[in-house]
Amino acid sequence: MRTGKSFAVSMITICQLMALALWFSATAVLPQLRSEFGIGALQSSLFTSAVLLGFVLGTVISAILGLADRIEPRRFWAASAIIAATANLMILVVPIDGAVVIVLRLITGVCMAGIYPIGMKMVATWSRGDTGFLVGLLVGALTMGSAMPHLFAVAVPLDWRYVIITASITAYIAAIAVLFVHLGGTPGRSPRFDPRMVGKIWSNKALRHACYGYFGHMWELYAMWGWIGLFLYGAFSDRVMDNPGVWSALSTFAIVGIGAFGSLAGGYYADRIGRTTVTIAAMIVSGTCAMVAGGLSDAPIILLIVVCIVWGISVIADSAQFSSCVIELADPHQVGTALTLQNAIGFLIALVSIHLVPVVADHAGWWGAFAMLAGGPVLGTIAMVRLRMMPEAIQLAGGKK
Repeated sequence: MRTGKSFAVSMITICQLMALALWFSATAVLPQLRSEFGIGALQSSLFTSAVLLGFVLGTVISAILGLADRIEPRRFWAASAIIAATANLMILVVPIDGAVVIVLRLITGVCMAGIYPIGMKMVATWSRGDTGFLVGLLVGALTMGSAMPHLFAVAVPLDWRYVIITASITAYIAAIAVLFVHLGGTPGRSPRFDPRMVGKIWSNKALRHACYGYFGHMWELYAMWGWIGLFLYGAFSDRVMDNPGVWSALSTFAIVGIGAFGSLAGGYYADRIGRTTVTIAAMIVSGTCAMVAGGLSDAPIILLIVVCIVWGISVIADSAQFSSCVIELADPHQVGTALTLQNAIGFLIALVSIHLVPVVADHAGWWGAFAMLAGGPVLGTIAMVRLRMMPEAIQLAGGKK
């Protein structure tokens, strides 16, 4: 077994990427599913939102029961990946337009709570003054994992079922591989969730504004990831292009996947020029892209793709920094509850925006739907500007705000 830091961190990141492909595997083939089965807007939304709801439930249950401390992290991670991959495969044997498939997506989301945060915990055992970069690396893995199913849709284009199968197989392989990864030390105990602390946390004005910024970010992020592929499919189809499904899948892979570099860059620069600086800049850019992207469906294809790529980079560049703000602003004994509270509310907000996008798109077109998402970064920017002006901001990024 190789024990070097670079090898171990690389293996954890690769395993994380392979398993997180399950998150968006069904969403990536939505254009095919809607064409073959006539799935409506509500069912389409549930393919993504059920995973998010499951993740919220899984995170809260894991925090309350302390599962991350009671179960050896590699085994917890592997078991979660195996269950999630199995639930994903079972989509193939149930009615696509029924309730059971949504329950399976919910189970996949619950298992994500044993993959994404536990992967961060394993990587943290190797942290030697570079926590910001390592967290950015794992957020980048989430981003690329979310993009991979769109690439699968092109690599195995014969049938949407192969995308589901490929995503599950990669997760099974990752579950086995992670058991052989060496950790950099004994993982520290996760801060426990304590509902009694919620009131005290919310009375912390600076911490509350860091959460407000995150809520605005989450209003935009998953709705953009979940619907940009269908938007591009329509844009390519309107141009009477050959194989619009292939082009939309490739474009969506590039747009979402390139966000991994945005995440790494955001973590790198936030440690050097400040957390509020990076989050404000990222939300201004992503909000601007949200305002204009939906109106470019008839614009030159290069312009449309460039705007969407910039959106893909900026929409995730600030993600890890909101959690970093909470860690730096909260009392040490409140960090676990504060992070759980922030994530739970943030993902619930994402559920709302995901379901609103197709409704607004049906009535006001894609411009109206994406412009609605811009409200999140606008409010988030205001929150982070106000945080930057508070005396407590000196606690962020070693005083760099």
